[in-house]
Amino acid sequence: MPKRTDLKTILIIGSGPIVIGQACEFDYSGTQAVKALKEEGYRVVLINSNPATIMTDPELADATYIEPINSKYIEKIIRKEKPEAILPTMGGQTALNAAMDLYEKGILDKYNVELIGAKVESIRKAESRELFHNAMTKIGLNVSNGRFVKNFEDAKSFAETSGFPVIIRPSFTLGGTGGGIAFNVEEFETLVNKGLDASPVREVLVEESLIGWKEYELEVMRDVNDNFVVICTIENFDPMGVHTGDSITVAPSQTLSDRQYQELRDAAKKIISEIGVETGGSNIQFAVNPDNGKIIVIEMNPRVSRSSALASKATGFPIAKIAAKLAVGYTLDEIPNDITKTTPSCFEPVIDYVVVKIPRWDFDKFRSSNPDNDILGVQMKSVGEVMSFGRNFKEAFQKAIRSLETGRAGLGTDGKDIYQYDYISRLNTEEKNLLKAKTLIKLQTQRYDNIFHLRYAFLLGATTEELYKVTKIDKWFLNQIKDIIEIETELRSFSF
Repeated sequence: MPKRTDLKTILIIGSGPIVIGQACEFDYSGTQAVKALKEEGYRVVLINSNPATIMTDPELADATYIEPINSKYIEKIIRKEKPEAILPTMGGQTALNAAMDLYEKGILDKYNVELIGAKVESIRKAESRELFHNAMTKIGLNVSNGRFVKNFEDAKSFAETSGFPVIIRPSFTLGGTGGGIAFNVEEFETLVNKGLDASPVREVLVEESLIGWKEYELEVMRDVNDNFVVICTIENFDPMGVHTGDSITVAPSQTLSDRQYQELRDAAKKIISEIGVETGGSNIQFAVNPDNGKIIVIEMNPRVSRSSALASKATGFPIAKIAAKLAVGYTLDEIPNDITKTTPSCFEPVIDYVVVKIPRWDFDKFRSSNPDNDILGVQMKSVGEVMSFGRNFKEAFQKAIRSLETGRAGLGTDGKDIYQYDYISRLNTEEKNLLKAKTLIKLQTQRYDNIFHLRYAFLLGATTEELYKVTKIDKWFLNQIKDIIEIETELRSFSF
């Protein structure tokens, strides 16, 4: 299907200021989209409130507006530039919310402007947790047991029947803003009210806890001819209960069986078709029960996401560029692959290396009166991330730790451990067991520095099974860390 010739000018909505949950990944995506559309001969107009981005460079778009991203200013730009279409899927949650606001206020109809990349109904279906749950039930996929509420009393009645812990997830928010895990009534009331305030539609999903389940993400694309590709599978090192933006992630997935992968792939195709995304990419998140393999659909982002940037760089597949071209009418089989130059984009990428992403936190700069600020949960707290490549997980993992600019040279051996190797080796059995018990208790809570405490636990004699029981981190990953420590121990036995 050739590109659309009825469109001359396209307005792209940027992501605005860099905040936790929405950072330079969207500048990367937006820049790709601007270049892709200009390459096709379209006039591109851009609005972004953040001047410190590449996409706002004067030579990039045909017209750039550094203005607040809201309906008032976007309407002024529409009136002046007269675009035929708006592409809102490159600017994260900010752009999607702005596009929905334009639609609900009648501005799109008033100026005869259409949304491309994602339809209004698709955005509403994916972003409203209630509509999304109903859609998943319709196509026979499992979702967590929960209730959509607009006030505390309704939320309380659900918690009384389900018991604690429960998870609170506000609708139409970014990076899990306003969400959390409540372990008791006091925490529950605080989190529900906070979530209602954070949601622009004052709606939260109160659901059963899936803490301890494995979490996977699929980056997928679909075109108007129903061609469907999985760009990348991403596996979370940490179990459910930690926001994916705060979790170490690995691409491609390392512990999925082929059968489980095919089940997730089939489910993802059903989801993107039911939601109605037919001209772009989406990020779909799943939870998998490690005991019986049961799959639960967590959520879907009908747009380019943080994970899209990771998947693009991990595979070489330019997701934002392809999504922009799909939005103007192309199909996947018509767009050449940038890497091979000969195959079309409907071929799924295959990689023979491992990519590891580790988040970077800065609790010194982002202080909180809460003493548990460094505890990780369903609301994102990291301020950045690093990505590394390796022939195997261990290599990529060590490279990523070194790249964090925290002064660490990898998983230990740099003289900066709380419990030095020499100190541990001098402890007697009773002292080791006492310190091991203390470390295992600490690992029961998800904290940003847990990977180093895993090292201490192994050095103190903890087994993979013991660590799995307290962390629910997959045993495969735990054994990879154990291998690193065993190599270190072996090297220390040599005299140089």
